[in-house]
Amino acid sequence: MPEKEKTVLRQLWEASTVGLNFVISTIVGGVIGYGLDYAMESWFSIKTKPWLLFIFALLGIIAGFRYLFRIASSKKENESGKKDL
Repeated sequence: MPEKEKTVLRQLWEASTVGLNFVISTIVGGVIGYGLDYAMESWFSIKTKPWLLFIFALLGIIAGFRYLFRIASSKKENESGKKDL
C-alpha cells in the first residue's frame, strides 16, 4: 500500500475515533448519572431523579470535547513541526 493511502486511511480512522469517543463518553456519563439517581432513591430515599443524569451527561460531553481539543492540538503541533524541517 502506498504511503499516501496509509495517511488517508489513518486520518479517516482518527476522525471516526473522535466521533465515537464523543458519543460514547456522553452515553457513559448518562448511564452513570442514571445509575446514581436510581441508587440514591433506592438506597437513601433521596430523590435526585433527573439531576445526576444531567450532570453526568454534561460531564461526558465535556470529556468528549476535551478529547477533541487534545487531538486537534496534537495534530496542529505535528503539522507545525513538519513545516519547520
